[in-house]
Amino acid sequence: MTARIWTAALVVIGDEILSGRTQDKNVSQIATWLNVQGIRLREVRVVADDMDAIAQAVNALRARHDYLFTTGGIGPTHDDITVDAIAAALGVPVIVHPEARAILERYYVTRGGLTEARLRMARVPEGAALIPNEYSGAPGIRVGNLFIMAGVPHITAGMLAALTGQLEGGAPLLSRTIGCWVAESEIADLLGAAERAHEGCQIGSYPFFREGRTGANFVIRSVDRARLDACTEALTGALEAAGFAVTEGGI
Repeated sequence: MTARIWTAALVVIGDEILSGRTQDKNVSQIATWLNVQGIRLREVRVVADDMDAIAQAVNALRARHDYLFTTGGIGPTHDDITVDAIAAALGVPVIVHPEARAILERYYVTRGGLTEARLRMARVPEGAALIPNEYSGAPGIRVGNLFIMAGVPHITAGMLAALTGQLEGGAPLLSRTIGCWVAESEIADLLGAAERAHEGCQIGSYPFFREGRTGANFVIRSVDRARLDACTEALTGALEAAGFAVTEGGI
């Protein structure tokens, strides 16, 4: 019986990402965190601060995956429209969450008080729960299988920490890396044969050009440690038999 694979998608929201002014760092940290939870990140979309674009992406991806995460657009300014767009996508009104309001009141009591702009960060789609934020007070939001999170990477990381162990998933995805000074085209058949011979393993090939030479790192992935090790050792042996020195851990 094939084990179930739990999947997730991510919508990165923000004109600043699409314009290139800000480089997104959340994809890699969310993907890494999800792997530890036994969940695979399968899709990522980057969308503008646009109500329709956000709603369309949310409705498409939340139907296709076990979990959907969004980052960005939940701050205090007029262009932070993620909550409004997601509420529209879900067909529910936006409300001020009483617990979120209380959290913000406590946080801003020595920081100038809870202004109307700051109160925007207590707005949630009706029926939502909160995700703790130990850094800046304003909580993240959970609605069913949807997780609405900050765009600032260290705040996102804190929200992920608060969710650790709370999502149902499968076995964590394990990996090992080996590297060779070889053009991947020379050993494409060898890689394919190794993957076919080891059920439950996937081999990714990542070529590079350094020091005037062509090389590649090969990442072997599996949820089963014994299968992972067997595939890695077999691939290492096949590469060495073909005359290529192998570097454990990659080059």
